[in-house]
Amino acid sequence: MWPYHPDLLATPVPRYTSFPTAAEFTPDVGPDRFAEAVATATGDVSLYLHIPYCEHICWYCGCNTGAANKAQRLTSYLTALHREIALVAGLLPASTRVRRIAFGGGSPNAIAPTDFIHLMEALVIHFPLDDPTISIELDPRAMSPTWGDVVAGVGATQASLGVQTFAPHLQAAIGRIQPVETIEASVETLRRGGIRSLNFDLMYGLPGQTQEDLADTLDRTVRFGADRIALFGYAHVPHLIPRQRRIDDSALPGQAERFRMAALGHRTLVEAGYVPIGFDHFALPDDPIAQAARAGRLRRNFQGFTDDGAQALIGLGASAISSFPSLLAQNEKNSGRYRMLLSHDILPIALGKARDVEDRRRGAVISELLCHGRARADKPLVDEAWERLAPYVEAGLCTFDHGAVAIPPEGLPYARSIAAAFDPYRQHSPRRFSSAV
Repeated sequence: MWPYHPDLLATPVPRYTSFPTAAEFTPDVGPDRFAEAVATATGDVSLYLHIPYCEHICWYCGCNTGAANKAQRLTSYLTALHREIALVAGLLPASTRVRRIAFGGGSPNAIAPTDFIHLMEALVIHFPLDDPTISIELDPRAMSPTWGDVVAGVGATQASLGVQTFAPHLQAAIGRIQPVETIEASVETLRRGGIRSLNFDLMYGLPGQTQEDLADTLDRTVRFGADRIALFGYAHVPHLIPRQRRIDDSALPGQAERFRMAALGHRTLVEAGYVPIGFDHFALPDDPIAQAARAGRLRRNFQGFTDDGAQALIGLGASAISSFPSLLAQNEKNSGRYRMLLSHDILPIALGKARDVEDRRRGAVISELLCHGRARADKPLVDEAWERLAPYVEAGLCTFDHGAVAIPPEGLPYARSIAAAFDPYRQHSPRRFSSAV
């Protein structure tokens, strides 16, 4: 289905959930710059709340999360998060409206259901909510029936379950044991709670994984009726994520096998009726994100592909990232320092990047390529990127004609690599990223 050019996939590239990427963040952006961006926000605003705790820590996970095994730690973190909510909401202009709220982690269901309800109540009290779409990431292993009542109570309609694989031997290899009955109970709980758009996170490229393992997981996912599917290639970067050292890297599939797994996933899900969203996401045709893709409204932000059109995304919680047209800002990653700053009413911004006109121009090209497979790019920009772009054009994986850069279907697995040609920061950066496929 897809031509395989290993040399064109050899360089690790970012996932481009922002541009510039977090690799370019510096301490030059602090609380004052962030406060100014919030105070000048207009129109619709989206919120993201980060819960950096899980009941069980998976060995593969690259998220900013720790074990939820100390009640005092969770209590003090939530106290700080409530304070941040009040401080940031007080900066927003009265004319803004919050239309989206996403809870992520870690695992938001690592905290008690009552604590989650109190968080939602704080948002209602402090922020100008306007019938927001509410989404939540959840760990099936920590899902009690009470969470069905919780998602119903807050009005959540979208949820994402960390499934990864249904194969028991692979679950053991990555430190995430969850029998199929656990997934089944979680799905029933969420559907009962009113979740209309349910996502399954799946992975390929796991240690010891075979094509048959992946095919079985895909088949079970389709039968569970997942509305969305994110099929990620496992990124083994133990130099960045120490917990991955517990994974047997000698059993990891090679690049060619990973490529075949990605192709299998794409083919299987498209044949099952899913609409491909970019390279590694899929959705049923009536899902909002599939509708956005058809209408040309698909966008990319720190939650990945989205139909969210808001220009301002405010991140709350340790390590959360906020995005404004001219600024990216990240909270302190260390939860201890995060709590300490907020105990003194200091906004916990630690890093960030101001986005100039050129950043926004390049970012628009990268986003359009990843979301829609095509972008307008003027000749000077293409000329600057041509040396990096030319191998993909010569291989028939990309075209440039009359100011339009386009990725044909056979070039889909190379989309991130093609987009990286327009990223000047990548050309001399020592930062290592995940495999393109």
